[in-house]
Amino acid sequence: MLKIGTNFISMKKYKFYTLLSFCAVSVFILSASTNYYPLKDRQADSKFLTDTVKQLAWLAPESADSLKNPVAVSQESISKGEELYNMYCFSCHGDTGYGDGPAGGSMGVRPANFHDQKVMKQKDGALFWKLTNGKGNMPPFKEALTEEQRWQLIVFLRELGKTE
Repeated sequence: MLKIGTNFISMKKYKFYTLLSFCAVSVFILSASTNYYPLKDRQADSKFLTDTVKQLAWLAPESADSLKNPVAVSQESISKGEELYNMYCFSCHGDTGYGDGPAGGSMGVRPANFHDQKVMKQKDGALFWKLTNGKGNMPPFKEALTEEQRWQLIVFLRELGKTE
C-alpha cells in the first residue's frame, strides 16, 4: 500500500514539473514574439488605440496607382461592397471602419482606419493592390474575391471613409 502512495506522489511531482516547464517555455515564446508588447509599454488612454505600435508605412508599388476602378459608383455597387465588407472586413476594421473591430485589437498592429487621411488620399489602385496581395495580418483576397468584388469593396470603403 505504501508503494502505491509513493507512486501517486511521484506522479503528482511529474505533473507539476511538466506544467512548470510548459509555463516557462510559454513565457519565453511570448517574450520573443514580435506581437507581444508588455503592459508597461502600453498607454492606458485612447492614444494606445491610435498608435498601438509604430508602424512602417505600407506602400503599394507606383504601378498600382495607375489602376482605375472599372466599377461605377452606384447604390448597387455600394450595397454589394457593404455586403462584402460585413462578411470579410468588419471583424478587424470594425462596423464603421475605424480599425476597431473585435478581432483587430488582438493583432498587435492596428488595422487600417478608413477615415484616416493617409488612407483616403491613396488612389483606388493602391487600395486594390493592398486588398489583393495583403501583408502581415491583412490576408490577401486575390483568391477569396473576384476582381469585380474587390473593386466593389473599394467603392464601399470610399463611401465609408466619407462618414463620421
